[in-house]
Amino acid sequence: MILAHLTWPEIEALDRNIPVLIPTGAIEQHGAHLPLITDTLVVTRVAEAVEKALPGDVLVTPTIWHGASHHHLPFAGTLSAAMGTYQTTLTDVVEAMVGHGFHKFLVVNGHGGNIDPNKVALRALKAAKPNLFLAHATYIDFWPQALLDECLTGRIKGIRHACEAETSLMMHLAPELVRADKLRDDGLEPDGGFLGVIANFDEVTENGSFGEATRGTAATGQKLFDSAVAGATEWVRQARAGVSFVSL
Repeated sequence: MILAHLTWPEIEALDRNIPVLIPTGAIEQHGAHLPLITDTLVVTRVAEAVEKALPGDVLVTPTIWHGASHHHLPFAGTLSAAMGTYQTTLTDVVEAMVGHGFHKFLVVNGHGGNIDPNKVALRALKAAKPNLFLAHATYIDFWPQALLDECLTGRIKGIRHACEAETSLMMHLAPELVRADKLRDDGLEPDGGFLGVIANFDEVTENGSFGEATRGTAATGQKLFDSAVAGATEWVRQARAGVSFVSL
């Protein structure tokens, strides 16, 4: 069920054991070939596909699009929430739904910059409300490494930013938004990198993308999308059925 499509009496009548799925994305630069809505679009499509696979067994909120994207601000158009603002927004969404009697919350994320604040916000919520069931995952967490090794043809067997994987996803989901004539490989990675470094994207890229975008294909994007949806659907299904914690 899509929260925004329901009326309040319809929501009032729902089983309170239903998981609430909260997608989180961003509006930020994705090089010269992908639109700013990329992260929000992909994670929204994943959440919508999960809802279609589990009709009546999940309640999907609107995507939180105002992500933590300060590391992309050097590039025009990026809209970024401060860490505290972003965490407050996510917390407020959960607390509003807690006030309506819901207690299971799954955050499915589509933007790397949201990972740490998602963890912090949910940790704080768990400390304040121990009876809540809270979980978070980025859609790429559902990709088995074997799939990445098979699908991705470049040296990076994972996702970076507007890279082969992300470009492929957009070629599959919204090809009309991909600037095919602007595809290029980008990313200034020193030999071995530097452990734990915090960098803005203008320090590690020339054009804002990181990876081998020229290798992207719609066929690869479909495989990656289907895998993310399958994994996220099973994740939500397990939450709906009930999760037991093992005492260690």
